[in-house]
Amino acid sequence: MDIKEFAKQIEQNKKKLDTLMRREMPVIAGRMAQEHFQNNFRQGGFVNGGLHPWPKAKRLSSGRTDAAGNYGTLLSERKHLFESIKYIPTDYRVKISNDVVYAPIHNWGGTVTVTVTDRMRRFAWGKYREAMGETKKGAGKKTRKKAAAKRQPNPQAQMWKGLALTKKKKLNIRIPQRQFIGESEELNEKIEKKMAEKITNIFNS
Repeated sequence: MDIKEFAKQIEQNKKKLDTLMRREMPVIAGRMAQEHFQNNFRQGGFVNGGLHPWPKAKRLSSGRTDAAGNYGTLLSERKHLFESIKYIPTDYRVKISNDVVYAPIHNWGGTVTVTVTDRMRRFAWGKYREAMGETKKGAGKKTRKKAAAKRQPNPQAQMWKGLALTKKKKLNIRIPQRQFIGESEELNEKIEKKMAEKITNIFNS
């Protein structure tokens, strides 16, 4: 096919090509991006020129045997962060987003300042007991202390205990970057391949 024939093909299929780029590809690319970014959670890292593993969540090395200890980094029973990745297609483009309030700090990393309240201390004690494997809700303090003494402390439990006992009114907590949305070579290649396939089908129809 010479250049004139190619130009003729484009002109003849101009309407179909415009519909593809304006309406179909934004939806297709959005779905592909959503799947690609959600797959980052399954792999425990960000895929862009290869897999870049995330720093492991402390609970995964704490020796916990409860349900929370079985979920991967940034994952939980609710999978809120994972399932909040969405795409919004418009003419000729698509927006990928995650509206969870803590999504940006995980995606880019950074430091957050929190005020230590009595309620937070109570919550920290509860998480400490959970990390130590204390499951008897009706057990008294002495019973819990004896049970805890038989178990080895773990980093996750120590972290919660430190928060419960801290004298500080405010804490600066560093959140490591665990990027799950952003520019990806692999995703771009998949979208470009799909687009080329769609264009070829139009020319051959």
